[in-house]
Amino acid sequence: MIPASRLLLAVACWTLLGFAASQWPSLLPWWQGGGLALLLLALADLWSVRRTPSLRIERKLAGVWPVDVWRDATLTLHNEGARALQVETFDDYPTAWRMAGLPHASRIAPGAYVALTYRLCPDRRGDAVFGSAHVRVDSALGLWRRNWRIGAADTVKVFPDFSKLLGHVLSATDRRSPTAGAIRKRRRGEGTDFRQLREYRQGDSLRAIDWKATARQQKPISREYQEERDQQVVFLLDTGRRMLAKDGVTSHFDHALNAVLTLGFLAQKQGDAIGLMSFGGETRWISPHKGRAGLDRLLTGVYDLQAGEVAPDYTLAAGNLLHRLHKRAFVVIITNLRDEDDQAMRDACELLSARHLVMCASLREKILDAAADAPVRRFDDALRQSAAAHYLAQRADAIKRLGVRADQLIDITPERLSMTLVNRYLDIKESGRL
Repeated sequence: MIPASRLLLAVACWTLLGFAASQWPSLLPWWQGGGLALLLLALADLWSVRRTPSLRIERKLAGVWPVDVWRDATLTLHNEGARALQVETFDDYPTAWRMAGLPHASRIAPGAYVALTYRLCPDRRGDAVFGSAHVRVDSALGLWRRNWRIGAADTVKVFPDFSKLLGHVLSATDRRSPTAGAIRKRRRGEGTDFRQLREYRQGDSLRAIDWKATARQQKPISREYQEERDQQVVFLLDTGRRMLAKDGVTSHFDHALNAVLTLGFLAQKQGDAIGLMSFGGETRWISPHKGRAGLDRLLTGVYDLQAGEVAPDYTLAAGNLLHRLHKRAFVVIITNLRDEDDQAMRDACELLSARHLVMCASLREKILDAAADAPVRRFDDALRQSAAAHYLAQRADAIKRLGVRADQLIDITPERLSMTLVNRYLDIKESGRL
């Protein structure tokens, strides 16, 4: 409960009248009478806001929000009382979100309602809670204002912005070929999965001829194959402390998660099953599934996953994945390597490579490249450049010691990860190595 500006103004006028009465005693009865009247009015008006106002609030907002995208939220205030209400409303939205359009002042007649819309932009993925709205109601005479919390709480889910991820897929595939598109079509005559029998055509390989069918039909019959569509793509995602590093406003972990969803979207369109296991911080296992259901499972399974202040154990993660993954798969490890990780990562890659096709993607801080390429004008610049060059050289040596084939290991800045993984995946699909 706080006094309104109208009451403060009345008290100020009454105080001025008191100063005047001290100079002209004839004004003293007016000052005393005015003070008593003001006190009685203030108490009576205070009594009018002793009870919770007859307000009902409905909050309308989406259950799922994309991160870093502005969306509308609506509050509808219903006045179910017998008198008009002067109301100022401020919603209890998640604290760190950006907001525009509040507070909102309105006058609501008895039995009427008012709908107010404001805009919000989530700052991070995960679950977000809206509390009861803050409502400031004026008393009948406008001398007092009282704050109330009205309405129910709501919980929403904040997902990665999938429209941007789809754009990454289109961009990556378009760069490969002007006519590539986002989804590669099934190509007959290639791959290892049998599709159908058909008449022999000029240019068919002799190995494609089905001699039994040829004898039955008394004419050459060829087998037609298609690309394999029953493969698995499984991500081994580091949620350790190094993934908390940031280049700009986006963390390495969020870049990695966007790359996972981008490649996952493309892989399920190609007919492959997609799955994920996180390690380092929180461990989650999402078994491989095909189609849209597989993508939905992946998205709902990682939307609130965050990196933590924990050191990753690559060997333990590889062993855990082997126990869960029985069919041969394309395993994509996404992490941030250091020179001290060479032996642990090598053991993990060797363990997984015995059964699966493995590719490791290591995220490199963009600032290191910038420091190594920066012009040298002062002694401090020279020290910074030499230190960055030395660190990058150590990193390159550590990666070489892994003993992984060059086409199965990438050391890349975070913003290029999605496009690079998509291109490597398509290369592997075309080569039939999986």
